[in-house]
Amino acid sequence: MFLRSARTPRRRARRVVPLVAGAATLALLAACSGGGDGGGSGSTGASGDGSTLVAYTGQSGDYQVNFNPFSPSRIGGLGAIYEQLFFINKAQESDPVPLLGTEYTWNDDGTELQVTLRDDVTWTDGEPFTADDVVFTYDLLASTPAINNVGYAGTATATDDTHVTFTFEAPAFVQGPDVLSGVPIVPEHLWADVDPTADVVENPVGTGAYTLGDFKPQAFTYTANPEYWGGEPAVKTIRFLSLSGNTAGADGIANGTIDWQTGPVPDIQNVAENFPGYDTLTAAQNQMVLATCSSVEQGCSGPQTDPAVRHALYLAMDRTQLNQLAFEETASEISPTFALTSTQEATISADVEEPVAPEKADPEGAAAVLEAAGWAKGSDGIYAKDGERLTVTVEVVTGWTDYITAVQTIAQQAKAAGIDVQTAQSSWNEWTERRTQGNFQLAIDSLWQGPAPDPYYLYTYFFSSATGAPVGEAAGNNYSRYANPDVDAALEALKTMPLDDAEARQPHFDTIQAAVVEDMPYIPILTGGTTSEWNVGGFTGWPTEDDMYAFPAVWSAFDAAEIFKRLEPAAG
Repeated sequence: MFLRSARTPRRRARRVVPLVAGAATLALLAACSGGGDGGGSGSTGASGDGSTLVAYTGQSGDYQVNFNPFSPSRIGGLGAIYEQLFFINKAQESDPVPLLGTEYTWNDDGTELQVTLRDDVTWTDGEPFTADDVVFTYDLLASTPAINNVGYAGTATATDDTHVTFTFEAPAFVQGPDVLSGVPIVPEHLWADVDPTADVVENPVGTGAYTLGDFKPQAFTYTANPEYWGGEPAVKTIRFLSLSGNTAGADGIANGTIDWQTGPVPDIQNVAENFPGYDTLTAAQNQMVLATCSSVEQGCSGPQTDPAVRHALYLAMDRTQLNQLAFEETASEISPTFALTSTQEATISADVEEPVAPEKADPEGAAAVLEAAGWAKGSDGIYAKDGERLTVTVEVVTGWTDYITAVQTIAQQAKAAGIDVQTAQSSWNEWTERRTQGNFQLAIDSLWQGPAPDPYYLYTYFFSSATGAPVGEAAGNNYSRYANPDVDAALEALKTMPLDDAEARQPHFDTIQAAVVEDMPYIPILTGGTTSEWNVGGFTGWPTEDDMYAFPAVWSAFDAAEIFKRLEPAAG
């Protein structure tokens, strides 16, 4: 599939924490039904009742209850239940949307951020929302590195019930978008005894437009919050399905039993013609990679810990063929610097000899890289070194047909370069746990962008040693376990600079990109064209090319929450 941002903690640390909101639990809605003639679901939506939207996030296998917003294995809750201070749209340039916060200001040197909060908000258990909840949440991040994926390093102080001041030891302009839009706020009165790294929340209490309805392993529901500060949403129920993978999702679109999914369907360029009542929207932001457990020092083992092997795999790929066979030509070029060539090209270092990954395979170049590193080709055509055959295994989720096809295609391409690539399919939960704990060699996945159109955020998410961990411990976003002191120092320097000071920032981007290209802990594949198929006959208000008010992906939770609030059932 496309972006999968969740990661799984160790199961032995799992504890269920029922944060009961006091609301009656809804009965699970009946199994979805709809026309089986390939047509759309018309003006009633896939459920047939006109006010329920049926969504598929790509979940393969049963859901395991977990609405802890800080847990890497959460299945929902971000945005729709647990709100952040502001929504910042990463799909297009636009002003931040006030949520729990109404306005914010920086001091001149970027060491103090003042936020004004709404004064008319209650938690769904009836308790008032105040600045103390905001301070508690950010203190929780600061004191718990395992959940601090946004790299928050400030101190929060409530000056009264509706004002919070964040102070930083050094200029922190770049932290602003993440601090303001990337942190789900939780209620202090219920979370004081919760372990955010291990506990599982069965009954989440938030401030958002939706509450949790019912949960079953095959489906769970959101129910519109009638007391929502922004007004009760028009779509009264969101039902999330667990299916067997991409094929089942595509079948749901064809049969009119799913209203929104983000993933491949046959002939994706012609959905409106093939599936009346449906349409698509594609955005290119998430960069597909073969992520590696890269660091021997952090406990990784296997041939992929050799940078030469990573570079050889990079050169062995025929990206034109991959785009055709696996992604229906919805993907686009990728830079080995991981700066988006569409919106961040100006930040690509002039010192990078190859700013865009090659479209065609270069098996001879791959062979030269391997042989220079001491690998020798065996009689079977596969390289070996010190008695170790160059065999690597790529982890992929069962049912993610596009990624499975991509890995199988890469395996054929790599064989021509003397590399044996094997595929290991597993459930999403198993795949996530292996990746989080470092029990993998390679995993096909995507690196996602931050809250502003700037490569700093991707670099700090995936290449900062602060978000890695030794093998056997749960890593944050940097599950490759990559650590480079020059990269860490450059990221620290960038934290002190305003986002619009391009001249001062570029030398630090140069440093990061030189290391990223040389070390390549994430092997670039292509920039994924994230395509949603949605029911325009049943619901109005979807994003469009002219008004992409949120990133159009059902699994991008904060964005999906904004879309849910904008949608309305179509007139019958």
